[in-house]
Amino acid sequence: MILKKGTIIIIEKAPYEIIKASPLFKGRGHSVLQTKLKNLVSGNVISKTIRGSETFEQAELEKIQAKFLYSHKEKFFFCRKDNPSFRFDIAKEIIGEAANFLKPNQIIEAILFKDKIINISLPIKINFKVVDAPPGIRAGRAEAGTKTVTLETGAQINVPLFIKQGDIIEVNTETREYVRRLDK
Repeated sequence: MILKKGTIIIIEKAPYEIIKASPLFKGRGHSVLQTKLKNLVSGNVISKTIRGSETFEQAELEKIQAKFLYSHKEKFFFCRKDNPSFRFDIAKEIIGEAANFLKPNQIIEAILFKDKIINISLPIKINFKVVDAPPGIRAGRAEAGTKTVTLETGAQINVPLFIKQGDIIEVNTETREYVRRLDK
């Protein structure tokens, strides 16, 4: 198995996703892989140096379609898309930054590990309504031409100066960046 960004491996009986992998060559032909790993159950990120002689089992994850229902007291509630009576919740600390991009009735993917739901995965691009946007005033040539707006979920992102309140914009949920403005 090739260890690279996006690979999911098992360490101490828990699934970890490699979120960063940098090869590091040491003297006399020795090389190691400097990695940042995200525990998919707890959401914790750790750094680990992996030697070439180490082996890991690849985690087998299953994904199901789910619908976001609502949030209450740091918990987010979902149901299966094909079975609304099957409901589950996940703590905000596990979901992490993705919680800022959840809209009611939004379809997402729930990630299962050993038949237990451990986390969610958002679509890469989602459309949001801008609910608060300051006027786009260019202060001078040194300014980059962006401003911070608030989306319908409460998340704040940087957008070009021409975006105004009420616009529908597309956001990349992986990078948390503005992609484009959509026609109304």
